[in-house]
This record gives sequence, structure tokens and C-alpha cells, in this order.
Amino acid sequence: MASPGKKSFPLRIDPVLWAEIERLAAQELRSANAQVEYLLREALLQRGRKLPRSEDENSDVR
Repeated sequence: MASPGKKSFPLRIDPVLWAEIERLAAQELRSANAQVEYLLREALLQRGRKLPRSEDENSDVR
């Protein structure tokens, strides 16, 4: 079930890529969904797109 205030959508992704995302997520103590969101935000920052911090990020203790 999607978190309140978050957009939900189906995603088709290569199984090998998804497995790597899951491994990375486990290493960084995130869910695979949170890892995808983190990687997308990181990619946007690398392209010079700064997003306002979300409610979830404001409560993050890391």
C-alpha cells in the first residue's frame, strides 16, 4: 500500500537491475522502493535539479 501523499505507479524494470537495487537497498538499510526514490533524487541532483525536502526526509535520522 502506498504511503499517504505519495504517487503510486507500476514500474517495468529489468530483473537484473531490480536485483541490484534490492542488494544495494539491503546494504543501506532501505526498502527497495525507498532505494529507487533515493537513486532518482540523487540523479536529479547530479543534473542540477534540487527538490524541496519531503516530509519523510525531514524525519530521517541518518
